[in-house]
Amino acid sequence: MSGSFKHRVVRPFQNKLVNPLIKRLLARGWLPPGYALLETTGRKSGQPRQTPVGDGLVGEQFWIVAEHGPNAAYVKNIAADPRVRVQVRTGGSKQWLSGTATALPDDDPLERQRWLATTGKGRGANARAVRAFGSELLTVRVDLDPR
Repeated sequence: MSGSFKHRVVRPFQNKLVNPLIKRLLARGWLPPGYALLETTGRKSGQPRQTPVGDGLVGEQFWIVAEHGPNAAYVKNIAADPRVRVQVRTGGSKQWLSGTATALPDDDPLERQRWLATTGKGRGANARAVRAFGSELLTVRVDLDPR
């Protein structure tokens, strides 16, 4: 399936069904293993925009492999304003971490996923879903502010 066709088919499914379901679970306090919530600032609205992403917290960085690369709305938002927040599970609770995001077009997103899958529970399943539904993978790194 070509990247642009896949993007046109998968994006409405994610935006109308998958992402709202995960957001509802997160709002009820349940953060599924392998998931986190990314908050960007809307490039047009200036309002906070939240998107479920794979849990890529490793040390003082947070890694994302964007399924639709530079076409993903949150990647476009990051290009306009790189300051972001991520909600992650640490121990038994959730917490928001702030940082600065950078798209890394020269990074190998498949290799990044293989590495991330070894760093935490649920990350392998998320990586498989991203590969299956993704149209143009792109690595994004968030350098977290000191805690």
